[in-house]
Amino acid sequence: MSIEKRLEELGVILPDPPAPAAQYVPAVICGQLVLVAGQTPKDGTELLYKGKVGRDLTLEEGREAAGICAMRCISAVKGAIGDLDRVERIVQITGYVNCGEDFEKHSMVINGASDFLEKVFGEKGRHSRVATGANSLPGNAAVEIQMIAQFK
Repeated sequence: MSIEKRLEELGVILPDPPAPAAQYVPAVICGQLVLVAGQTPKDGTELLYKGKVGRDLTLEEGREAAGICAMRCISAVKGAIGDLDRVERIVQITGYVNCGEDFEKHSMVINGASDFLEKVFGEKGRHSRVATGANSLPGNAAVEIQMIAQFK
């Protein structure tokens, strides 16, 4: 089944590839890899989840935010390579959680992105990752996800 068909079955409509919010490009091709710049949980330019997970937002809201970030990463990959069926695998994600110093459930938040990628790409969506906390993120975003994908 094509990735576009799987997205349709999941009820996911990919947004247009994200426009850079600062001095960078959303995705860079290097050999057979697409390196995607950090994506925050936005709908267009509107930041959907702001604040610290565990204080201002629940763990579940953090997971939802991470899933949106992953969706935006996929959109950036599509913008770079044109066809998501060219993706061989998601190699790695790095997830940043805006949280207080006593928050310890970073991995549970970033599971929102990992679960989404596996639903979309199946086994090809399984990846290595980093899940870490941050004192703040751009625009007070709850989560930011960076991704590396391999393509053919």
